[in-house]
Amino acid sequence: MKPMGPIPPEFVGDAVLTIGGRSAADWATEGTPAFVYDMSVLAARVGRLRAVLPVGVGIHYAIKANPFVPLLQSISQLVDGLDVASAGELAKALAVKPAATISFAGPGKRDAELEAAITAGATINLESEGEAERALAIGTRLGIAPRLAVRVNPDFELKGSGMKMAAKASPFGVDAVRVPALVRRVVEAGADWRGFHIFAGSQSLDTAAIVEAQAATIALAERLAEQAGAAPPLVNLGGGMGVPYFAGDVPVDVERIGAALGEAIARTSLRAGFAIELGRWLVAEAGVYLTRVVDRKESGGETFLVVDGGLNHQLAATGNFGTVVRRNYPVALARDVTGDATETVSIVGPLCTPLDRLADRVALPRAEVGDLIAVFLAGAYGATASPTAFLGHPPARELVAQP
Repeated sequence: MKPMGPIPPEFVGDAVLTIGGRSAADWATEGTPAFVYDMSVLAARVGRLRAVLPVGVGIHYAIKANPFVPLLQSISQLVDGLDVASAGELAKALAVKPAATISFAGPGKRDAELEAAITAGATINLESEGEAERALAIGTRLGIAPRLAVRVNPDFELKGSGMKMAAKASPFGVDAVRVPALVRRVVEAGADWRGFHIFAGSQSLDTAAIVEAQAATIALAERLAEQAGAAPPLVNLGGGMGVPYFAGDVPVDVERIGAALGEAIARTSLRAGFAIELGRWLVAEAGVYLTRVVDRKESGGETFLVVDGGLNHQLAATGNFGTVVRRNYPVALARDVTGDATETVSIVGPLCTPLDRLADRVALPRAEVGDLIAVFLAGAYGATASPTAFLGHPPARELVAQP
């Protein structure tokens, strides 16, 4: 038997899994596999964060975590800004939020994407000097002063992060030592200078490391502003806060993070607006992936539950989305969440690859053909981060439970 991560507390307590006041079986009536996103859980996350952040610090949502339009419509009413990473995401964001609250990050922006952002009035987070020159030239051609910020590749990393994105050669952002010259170029060219985007890493559960990284980010922004001779209107501090996917994971202490951020802002001489940008921390725990058992089989002394969905919808849960060692997400038998475990099973999908394994030798109550299996923390990097066309299986349904 292998351990699995903790079920989010919002879904613990009742024997039968309930999402947004309805049973999992009810949600699955029209077919499986299905993602169900509980907006009350999402709203509670935003509310908890808002309550502990210093007054005036904005909350931005990175829509790459989950761009499902009904979810995006709901969260856009709760947050102060949206971050996008493609023209497709930009179009979705513009449908629900004013352009002035949208930032566009990511390397390799095509000229057409830069033009779309400049025309709309979104902020472009510049990833290189070359991108800056292209944006300035497009702005001149359009007769529009482009809204430009500089994404900084900082000279420190976020300790304990699952994905380190700083303090080394990187396709993301401009090395800190080159930022002041680029800022001066942008300002002198007549662009609408919007500030810094400084992102050191993601999926960290180390509260102390996040506190340290945020303080270092503010200090770096202050130093770069002094060297450039230009005060940033906004400093986007990035995010980095992780969620507890696996056994032994402990949630970050957002109250401690908020208090420390307030102290760091109070210490700085920088007069700027601040925002934090989060994706999975806001939406991951609000989502549940429901998949139905289509076969139960024995092989080599092991029991396999074969379900109708797998890595084509939930690549991350199978351990094939950036993890080095495969570990189990929290899963449950939807009709008996609190029941005693009576057997050890592996939950595998319908795809013809041994990689299609949603859970490896986990302890559950006995499940039969037709039962629903719930995979938790499915609200981030699910459907759109998975190879949905692989082997031609149909896409999963996506549903929203409104409060």
